Amino acid sequence: MNQECKELIKKDLSRIYEGPLSIKQRFFLPPEVKYLILWRKASYYRRRTGLLRLIYGLQLMHVSAKTQINIPSEVNIGPGLYLGHLGRIIIHPDAVLGFNVNLSTGITIGQINRGSKKGTPVIGNQVWIGTNAVIVGNITIGDDVMIAPGAYVTTDVPAHSIVIGNPAVIRHRDNATEGYINRPVAL
Repeated sequence: MNQECKELIKKDLSRIYEGPLSIKQRFFLPPEVKYLILWRKASYYRRRTGLLRLIYGLQLMHVSAKTQINIPSEVNIGPGLYLGHLGRIIIHPDAVLGFNVNLSTGITIGQINRGSKKGTPVIGNQVWIGTNAVIVGNITIGDDVMIAPGAYVTTDVPAHSIVIGNPAVIRHRDNATEGYINRPVAL
């Protein structure tokens, strides 16, 4: 495995665990952590040719069916991704997520197929997305944004904001994700 891929996995794991993993932790990783590691490998090898591309792609499809986490290897996600718990997560392949993004269960990051918002979201850095939030359309979510559980977001969200409700109500707040983004990776 390439050093770049190893570093991405290391940064993702640093959001979950303090320091290097113990032998016990390596053998008893939670399913969402196993999924995250496999997703990083599939995403890395997707851009290459060869047998590992096929192997990791098939493994990711199999594990996605078991875990109900559907993050295609095409999704562009920065380092420091944090999956809060095992459970349904659906992300469109064309979505873009920055670094230090927290994903809770039940979220959907998807596409709108028509109208002025046709397309998929671009999500910034240091973004916390709560349980059952839906983010759809060609919109931009700024840095340091907290999207509350159950929010339905179809409009651009400026940096340093909290998004609440359905339809989404946006409130400015400096350090919106303070205390929610634990052990962020430095870039």
